[in-house]
Amino acid sequence: MKVAILGSSGSIGTSTLNVIKENSDHFSLNLLTANTNDKKLLDQCKSFHPKYAYMADIKASKKLQKNLKLEGVKTQVLTSDKDLHDVIASDETEIVVAGMVGVAGLEPVLTSIVNGKRLLLANKESYVVAGEYLNNLAEQNKATIFPIDSEHSAIHQCLAGSLNNKNDVSKIVLTGSGGPFLNTDTKLLKDITPEEAISHPIWNMGKKISVDSSTMMNKGLELIEARWLFNIEDIEILIHPEGIIHSMVEFKDNSVIAQLSLPDMKIPIAYGLGYPSRITSGTENLNLAKLGSLNFLNPDFNKFPCLNLALEAMSCSGNAPAALNAANEEAVAAFLENKIRYLDIHKVISIVMDRIEISTVKDIQDVYETDRFARECALQSIKAL
Repeated sequence: MKVAILGSSGSIGTSTLNVIKENSDHFSLNLLTANTNDKKLLDQCKSFHPKYAYMADIKASKKLQKNLKLEGVKTQVLTSDKDLHDVIASDETEIVVAGMVGVAGLEPVLTSIVNGKRLLLANKESYVVAGEYLNNLAEQNKATIFPIDSEHSAIHQCLAGSLNNKNDVSKIVLTGSGGPFLNTDTKLLKDITPEEAISHPIWNMGKKISVDSSTMMNKGLELIEARWLFNIEDIEILIHPEGIIHSMVEFKDNSVIAQLSLPDMKIPIAYGLGYPSRITSGTENLNLAKLGSLNFLNPDFNKFPCLNLALEAMSCSGNAPAALNAANEEAVAAFLENKIRYLDIHKVISIVMDRIEISTVKDIQDVYETDRFARECALQSIKAL
């Protein structure tokens, strides 16, 4: 099957390439995309020989094009957004892996769904800001959406054994490691630096997602994503520091099914690529005897107030999650640039959510309008702080 990886230079893209390498007899690369990392994309093109490559940054794109020619690699560099979307929409692309970070990934996700692709979704922001709309679009165009966040992949796997999954389910239990500050004294959070916030104890992720994990906003966004992906509203968050159980589903007979594995993104990616079959992931086996014990505790909503904001946004529904996501993206970017302090992230998002007018999302333009307004509010708040 021919695969397009959107965001191939990131952790999701790199893991996907590793899985494809393990299963080269089943998959080939049609398209790789990146933002600015032309060196990494060049190396990937030399190793995997995709038919097309695309870079969002024009300077990086020209550099890639020049170096591919010097290396004698025949990958064609796409030079416009239209060309990119045409390749995604074409019959040449069968599977699209959406590994980009942020709401900027929404457009190619839309193109994939409209054209009935098998979409492996790691871009949680798309479902956070437009979940209900995307569900309807997928049904109309017979697109298949597989979540490849470890938690949502786990839920999908737990539900796969139930013939009447929604009717059988009592609740979803969404697990999370608790991030780097799970055991940090709350009084010390005001002095947290960007370097400390991106040091995740379990996962190796990009800076933005790592900060989200530290504030537990990442879990809040996953909560909203799970609500739309599985059309189930009763979702509980449970802290599980070891990161071995990736999520659980409790059924109406009070039985609980959990998905366990070592914390390695290649496993949910392999599940999505191979479904309904299982393919080689190239990861280590899980040794429970070696682990010895697993621990669980309830989240501290006072210590991690971003969770409350996400719960409120999910409860309000409509355009509230789009506002939440936009405000969070701007606040995290400002923190990483040392423009605001760590605890200001929550303050900025709170200010935006107080100012936003909650309304129903009737079409995708409503999402973009909310995103624009929320970012303006966030930037004003950041400047004031």
